[in-house]
Amino acid sequence: MSSPTAHATEAAVAPRHALAGLAILVGLLSRIASLAWWPAVEALTGPTLWLGTALLWPDLPRRNRRQASMLAGMGAGLLLVAAFGYGARVDWSGVLDGNTQVVAMLVGVSFIGLIGNRRGHSRPAGAPVTGLRGLAGTWLGVHLLGTILNLSTVFMVGDRLARRAPLSMPQLLGLNRGLSSAALWSPFFASMGIVMTLAPAMDYATVLAHGLPLALCAGLVTMIELPRRFDLSDTAGFSMSPRSLLLPVIMATLVMGFHYGLTPGLSIVSIITFLMPASALVANLTKGPRWTLGRLHRHTLTRLPAMRGEISLFLCAGLLTKGLSTLANAATEGGWTLFDAFGAGEAIVSFLAVVASAVAGLHPIIGVSVLASVLDLADGQQTLFAFTALAAWAVGTSVGPLSGINLSLQGRYGVSGTLMMRENLRYALVMAVLVVAMIAWLARA
Repeated sequence: MSSPTAHATEAAVAPRHALAGLAILVGLLSRIASLAWWPAVEALTGPTLWLGTALLWPDLPRRNRRQASMLAGMGAGLLLVAAFGYGARVDWSGVLDGNTQVVAMLVGVSFIGLIGNRRGHSRPAGAPVTGLRGLAGTWLGVHLLGTILNLSTVFMVGDRLARRAPLSMPQLLGLNRGLSSAALWSPFFASMGIVMTLAPAMDYATVLAHGLPLALCAGLVTMIELPRRFDLSDTAGFSMSPRSLLLPVIMATLVMGFHYGLTPGLSIVSIITFLMPASALVANLTKGPRWTLGRLHRHTLTRLPAMRGEISLFLCAGLLTKGLSTLANAATEGGWTLFDAFGAGEAIVSFLAVVASAVAGLHPIIGVSVLASVLDLADGQQTLFAFTALAAWAVGTSVGPLSGINLSLQGRYGVSGTLMMRENLRYALVMAVLVVAMIAWLARA
């Protein structure tokens, strides 16, 4: 039975928000149907996701709206220049399809929040601890849970810590670095989805073998640096319990089982897209069909419209990527690339360029997408590119003032994105040195 609070929440949802949530849900379902038995229905995915974004556009924070407008405007402008300035044949029917697979995955991942917490209240995940142990718990908890739950983990852990007192800088940095470093290896992250789209021939096992140790180094750097800069004696941290780790382990096992056993022809992004909603559905059906439909209804009305920031960013960035690649091919007749070959030197320059653009205020997705559009990668070079892009994303999102994680911390806990950038500069410098060394090592392999 639904609670009175749930009914009040549904009643308070504006029709525009409800329609937007429904459009986003249709976009997800059309993507899932195309994977299963009806490939033609994927033509609905892009338009419905864009429709949901358009309906939610007035609700975007001004900064996000400005950035998304810039991306979309540049992408559309580049397509027009390519079409009318260079006579390129633009597939106008597909201009809305950029990054839709990744957005569908993000929407699918949001349904994992329907597993557990069935009575509308959170269950404590362990008593808070302080000092270095607390900092380690915060970093590790966000890192491990974030591999599955992405940005929502920051809010889950951060809100728990904020119950005692406003979040301190060490706590904020633990949240920031724990999540951003997961981009180095997690198959559930949007960064991995983007990279798999741009470099489909990448070897994930190789990326994992190099990215996971680097992520552990990120945690070690945090454990060494922050105690030297801050007094952590009264800084509360997140204490993990075995129950907290159960869901990520189960979901990761299911994804790998589908990828290597049941559906080897599907990418990890595609598997996550249908597996997360399906798992949530199965978990809730134990309470009965009526309960399950009620929870799905509320999720569609409230949670999906709340994803407007990330959905708009990825869709608009996808439009920019299409514009850049179309214009580059038209202007050079497909014969110009940024580098003649993509080895260690080129990868290092690319990594530093993307991180620098993140510090300047561009989301790493922009730098990675621009880079991919001016490269002609052979199959053997795609793994190196993938690792370079993921490392740039991990370091760039930690330090970039306009990255998703820093914008979220700013909106939720009131910390300045510029301040987070300054506090993370030393960390980003150390990580950049480690990444450069790892790129050189990978290129030799």
